[in-house]
Amino acid sequence: MTNENPVAVVSGAGRGIGRAIAVRLAADGFDIAGTWNRDEAAAETTTKLIRQLGRQGRMYRVDAADQAATAAFAESVTADFGRADALVHNAGIASRGRFVADTDPAEVVRVLSVHALGAFYLCAGLTPLLRTSGRGAVVLISSVATTNPKEGGAPYMMGKAALEALGRTLELEERTHGIRVNIVAPGLVTTQMGDRLAHAVTGAENAASLDAGMPFGRVTRPDDVADLVSFLVSERAAQITGQRIEIHGGRAQVGPRAMPSSAL
Repeated sequence: MTNENPVAVVSGAGRGIGRAIAVRLAADGFDIAGTWNRDEAAAETTTKLIRQLGRQGRMYRVDAADQAATAAFAESVTADFGRADALVHNAGIASRGRFVADTDPAEVVRVLSVHALGAFYLCAGLTPLLRTSGRGAVVLISSVATTNPKEGGAPYMMGKAALEALGRTLELEERTHGIRVNIVAPGLVTTQMGDRLAHAVTGAENAASLDAGMPFGRVTRPDDVADLVSFLVSERAAQITGQRIEIHGGRAQVGPRAMPSSAL
Protein backbone atom coordinates (compact mmCIF):
# COMPACT_ATOMS: atom_id res chain seq x y z
CA MET A 1 0.00 0.00 0.00
CA THR A 2 3.01 2.30 0.37
CA ASN A 3 2.88 5.21 -2.10
CA GLU A 4 3.59 8.90 -2.49
CA ASN A 5 0.22 10.14 -1.25
CA PRO A 6 0.10 11.94 2.11
CA VAL A 7 -1.15 9.74 4.94
CA ALA A 8 -3.37 10.73 7.84
CA VAL A 9 -3.67 8.60 10.97
CA VAL A 10 -7.05 8.98 12.70
CA SER A 11 -7.84 7.19 15.95
CA GLY A 12 -11.45 6.37 16.74
CA ALA A 13 -12.30 6.57 13.04
CA GLY A 14 -15.05 3.95 13.03
CA ARG A 15 -17.94 6.33 13.50
CA GLY A 16 -19.01 9.75 14.69
CA ILE A 17 -16.47 12.55 14.69
CA GLY A 18 -13.61 10.20 13.81
CA ARG A 19 -15.36 8.85 10.71
CA ALA A 20 -16.20 12.39 9.55
CA ILE A 21 -12.56 13.41 9.96
CA ALA A 22 -11.25 10.35 8.13
CA VAL A 23 -13.63 10.83 5.20
CA ARG A 24 -12.96 14.57 5.01
CA LEU A 25 -9.19 14.03 4.94
CA ALA A 26 -9.61 11.35 2.29
CA ALA A 27 -11.51 13.91 0.20
CA ASP A 28 -8.52 16.22 0.72
CA GLY A 29 -6.22 13.61 -0.83
CA PHE A 30 -4.94 11.74 2.21
CA ASP A 31 -4.73 7.98 2.44
CA ILE A 32 -6.12 6.96 5.81
CA ALA A 33 -4.88 4.67 8.57
CA GLY A 34 -7.67 4.57 11.13
CA THR A 35 -8.38 2.77 14.38
CA TRP A 36 -11.53 1.33 15.85
CA ASN A 37 -12.25 -0.78 18.91
CA ARG A 38 -15.92 -1.71 19.38
CA ASP A 39 -17.92 -1.64 16.14
CA GLU A 40 -16.41 -3.61 13.27
CA ALA A 41 -19.33 -3.02 10.93
CA ALA A 42 -19.02 0.73 11.40
CA ALA A 43 -15.28 0.53 10.74
CA GLU A 44 -15.93 -1.34 7.52
CA THR A 45 -18.32 1.40 6.44
CA THR A 46 -15.63 4.02 7.08
CA THR A 47 -13.20 2.05 4.93
CA LYS A 48 -15.72 1.85 2.10
CA LEU A 49 -16.38 5.60 2.23
CA ILE A 50 -12.66 6.33 2.05
CA ARG A 51 -12.13 4.02 -0.91
CA GLN A 52 -15.13 5.46 -2.74
CA LEU A 53 -13.19 8.71 -2.76
CA GLY A 54 -10.31 6.99 -4.54
CA ARG A 55 -8.02 6.93 -1.52
CA GLN A 56 -6.36 4.01 0.21
CA GLY A 57 -7.87 3.22 3.59
CA ARG A 58 -7.18 0.63 6.22
CA MET A 59 -8.77 0.26 9.64
CA TYR A 60 -7.00 -1.42 12.55
CA ARG A 61 -8.60 -2.65 15.77
CA VAL A 62 -6.76 -0.92 18.61
CA ASP A 63 -7.66 -0.38 22.26
CA ALA A 64 -6.30 3.13 22.83
CA ALA A 65 -5.50 2.29 26.45
CA ASP A 66 -3.28 -0.64 25.46
CA GLN A 67 0.32 0.49 25.08
CA ALA A 68 1.47 -2.67 23.30
CA ALA A 69 -1.45 -2.55 20.85
CA THR A 70 -0.77 1.10 20.07
CA ALA A 71 2.93 0.44 19.53
CA ALA A 72 2.04 -2.42 17.17
CA PHE A 73 -0.33 -0.10 15.31
CA ALA A 74 2.44 2.47 14.83
CA GLU A 75 4.63 -0.26 13.40
CA SER A 76 1.82 -1.33 11.07
CA VAL A 77 1.39 2.22 9.77
CA THR A 78 5.11 2.33 9.00
CA ALA A 79 5.02 -1.06 7.27
CA ASP A 80 1.75 -0.59 5.38
CA PHE A 81 1.99 3.07 4.39
CA GLY A 82 5.63 4.04 4.87
CA ARG A 83 4.79 7.54 6.06
CA ALA A 84 2.54 9.67 8.26
CA ASP A 85 1.84 13.31 7.53
CA ALA A 86 -1.04 14.02 9.88
CA LEU A 87 -2.09 12.50 13.19
CA VAL A 88 -5.54 13.07 14.67
CA HIS A 89 -6.19 11.58 18.09
CA ASN A 90 -9.94 11.32 18.45
CA ALA A 91 -10.55 8.02 20.28
CA GLY A 92 -12.35 8.47 23.55
CA ILE A 93 -14.98 7.26 25.98
CA ALA A 94 -17.38 9.04 28.33
CA SER A 95 -17.50 8.86 32.10
CA ARG A 96 -20.65 7.79 33.94
CA GLY A 97 -21.67 11.19 35.30
CA ARG A 98 -21.23 10.40 38.99
CA PHE A 99 -19.94 12.76 41.66
CA VAL A 100 -16.33 12.29 42.74
CA ALA A 101 -17.35 10.68 46.03
CA ASP A 102 -19.41 8.10 44.14
CA THR A 103 -17.03 7.36 41.28
CA ASP A 104 -15.32 3.98 41.05
CA PRO A 105 -11.53 4.57 40.91
CA ALA A 106 -11.35 1.92 38.18
CA GLU A 107 -13.49 4.18 35.99
CA VAL A 108 -11.04 7.04 36.51
CA VAL A 109 -8.14 4.84 35.46
CA ARG A 110 -9.96 3.59 32.36
CA VAL A 111 -11.09 7.02 31.15
CA LEU A 112 -7.70 8.62 31.71
CA SER A 113 -6.00 5.66 30.06
CA VAL A 114 -8.01 6.11 26.87
CA HIS A 115 -7.93 9.89 26.62
CA ALA A 116 -4.53 10.82 28.04
CA LEU A 117 -2.33 7.73 28.00
CA GLY A 118 -3.81 6.60 24.68
CA ALA A 119 -2.89 9.94 23.12
CA PHE A 120 0.58 9.74 24.64
CA TYR A 121 1.18 6.24 23.30
CA LEU A 122 -0.02 7.22 19.84
CA CYS A 123 2.03 10.41 19.66
CA ALA A 124 5.12 8.70 21.01
CA GLY A 125 4.81 5.89 18.50
CA LEU A 126 4.17 8.04 15.42
CA THR A 127 6.12 11.24 16.06
CA PRO A 128 9.33 9.75 14.59
CA LEU A 129 7.43 9.06 11.35
CA LEU A 130 5.83 12.52 11.37
CA ARG A 131 9.29 14.08 11.65
CA THR A 132 10.20 12.71 8.23
CA SER A 133 7.13 14.20 6.56
CA GLY A 134 8.25 17.78 6.13
CA ARG A 135 4.65 18.82 6.79
CA GLY A 136 3.74 16.99 9.97
CA ALA A 137 0.58 18.07 11.79
CA VAL A 138 -1.05 16.76 14.96
CA VAL A 139 -4.59 17.54 16.09
CA LEU A 140 -5.89 16.34 19.45
CA ILE A 141 -9.66 16.24 19.90
CA SER A 142 -10.52 17.54 23.36
CA SER A 143 -13.73 19.08 24.73
CA VAL A 144 -15.19 22.34 26.00
CA ALA A 145 -15.47 20.46 29.31
CA THR A 146 -11.90 21.46 30.21
CA THR A 147 -12.87 25.15 30.32
CA ASN A 148 -16.49 24.70 31.38
CA PRO A 149 -16.41 22.04 34.12
CA LYS A 150 -19.62 20.87 35.71
CA GLU A 151 -20.42 18.38 38.41
CA GLY A 152 -20.53 14.70 37.61
CA GLY A 153 -17.82 14.38 35.00
CA ALA A 154 -14.47 14.38 36.75
CA PRO A 155 -12.87 11.37 34.96
CA TYR A 156 -13.76 12.72 31.51
CA MET A 157 -12.64 16.27 32.29
CA MET A 158 -9.43 15.01 33.91
CA GLY A 159 -8.67 12.93 30.82
CA LYS A 160 -9.25 15.81 28.43
CA ALA A 161 -7.23 18.24 30.58
CA ALA A 162 -4.29 15.82 30.55
CA LEU A 163 -4.71 15.40 26.80
CA GLU A 164 -4.41 19.15 26.34
CA ALA A 165 -1.29 19.27 28.53
CA LEU A 166 0.24 16.64 26.28
CA GLY A 167 -0.58 18.72 23.21
CA ARG A 168 0.98 21.88 24.59
CA THR A 169 4.14 20.01 25.52
CA LEU A 170 4.39 18.16 22.20
CA GLU A 171 4.00 21.44 20.32
CA LEU A 172 7.03 22.92 22.08
CA GLU A 173 9.12 19.80 21.60
CA GLU A 174 8.42 19.27 17.90
CA ARG A 175 8.70 22.80 16.53
CA THR A 176 12.26 22.18 15.41
CA HIS A 177 11.03 19.17 13.43
CA GLY A 178 8.42 21.23 11.60
CA ILE A 179 5.48 19.52 13.31
CA ARG A 180 2.51 21.68 14.18
CA VAL A 181 0.27 20.65 17.10
CA ASN A 182 -3.20 22.04 17.77
CA ILE A 183 -6.17 21.16 19.95
CA VAL A 184 -9.82 21.12 18.85
CA ALA A 185 -12.43 21.30 21.61
CA PRO A 186 -16.01 20.58 20.48
CA GLY A 187 -19.13 21.04 22.54
CA LEU A 188 -22.18 18.85 22.07
CA VAL A 189 -21.99 17.00 18.73
CA THR A 190 -24.66 14.91 17.00
CA THR A 191 -23.00 11.53 17.49
CA GLN A 192 -24.25 8.40 19.22
CA MET A 193 -22.56 9.63 22.39
CA GLY A 194 -24.01 13.10 21.95
CA ASP A 195 -27.48 11.61 21.50
CA ARG A 196 -27.16 9.64 24.75
CA LEU A 197 -25.91 12.69 26.62
CA ALA A 198 -28.67 14.91 25.29
CA HIS A 199 -31.31 12.35 26.28
CA ALA A 200 -29.82 11.80 29.75
CA VAL A 201 -29.53 15.50 30.58
CA THR A 202 -32.57 17.02 28.85
CA GLY A 203 -34.83 14.13 27.94
CA ALA A 204 -34.51 15.06 24.26
CA GLU A 205 -34.80 12.23 21.76
CA ASN A 206 -31.36 13.03 20.39
CA ALA A 207 -28.83 15.86 20.16
CA ALA A 208 -30.31 17.24 16.94
CA SER A 209 -33.59 17.76 18.79
CA LEU A 210 -31.86 20.63 20.59
CA ASP A 211 -31.09 22.51 17.37
CA ALA A 212 -33.63 25.27 17.93
CA GLY A 213 -32.15 26.22 21.29
CA MET A 214 -28.61 26.68 19.98
CA PRO A 215 -27.25 30.18 19.25
CA PHE A 216 -26.68 29.46 15.53
CA GLY A 217 -29.75 27.31 15.15
CA ARG A 218 -28.23 23.86 15.34
CA VAL A 219 -26.03 21.56 17.39
CA THR A 220 -22.53 21.01 16.01
CA ARG A 221 -22.29 18.20 13.44
CA PRO A 222 -19.33 15.82 13.00
CA ASP A 223 -18.64 17.42 9.61
CA ASP A 224 -18.17 20.79 11.33
CA VAL A 225 -15.36 19.33 13.41
CA ALA A 226 -13.93 17.54 10.37
CA ASP A 227 -13.80 20.79 8.40
CA LEU A 228 -11.79 22.46 11.15
CA VAL A 229 -9.39 19.53 11.38
CA SER A 230 -9.03 19.56 7.58
CA PHE A 231 -7.92 23.18 7.75
CA LEU A 232 -5.52 22.65 10.64
CA VAL A 233 -3.62 19.80 8.97
CA SER A 234 -3.43 21.62 5.63
CA GLU A 235 -0.85 24.04 4.29
CA ARG A 236 -3.46 26.78 4.71
CA ALA A 237 -2.69 26.56 8.43
CA ALA A 238 1.09 26.48 8.00
CA GLN A 239 1.56 29.22 10.62
CA ILE A 240 -0.95 27.89 13.14
CA THR A 241 0.42 25.82 16.01
CA GLY A 242 -0.04 25.61 19.76
CA GLN A 243 -3.69 26.69 19.54
CA ARG A 244 -6.80 25.41 21.27
CA ILE A 245 -9.92 26.08 19.21
CA GLU A 246 -13.42 25.53 20.56
CA ILE A 247 -16.20 24.62 18.16
CA HIS A 248 -19.75 24.73 19.50
CA GLY A 249 -21.75 27.49 17.80
CA GLY A 250 -21.98 29.52 20.97
CA ARG A 251 -21.99 26.75 23.56
CA ALA A 252 -25.60 26.98 24.71
CA GLN A 253 -26.23 25.56 28.17
CA VAL A 254 -28.81 22.84 27.60
CA GLY A 255 -28.92 21.21 31.00
CA PRO A 256 -27.50 21.17 34.52
CA ARG A 257 -24.27 19.51 33.43
CA ALA A 258 -21.76 20.18 30.72
CA MET A 259 -22.34 18.27 27.53
CA PRO A 260 -18.91 16.89 26.59
CA SER A 261 -18.43 15.50 23.12
CA SER A 262 -16.89 12.14 22.50
CA ALA A 263 -15.31 10.23 19.66
CA LEU A 264 -17.91 7.54 20.12
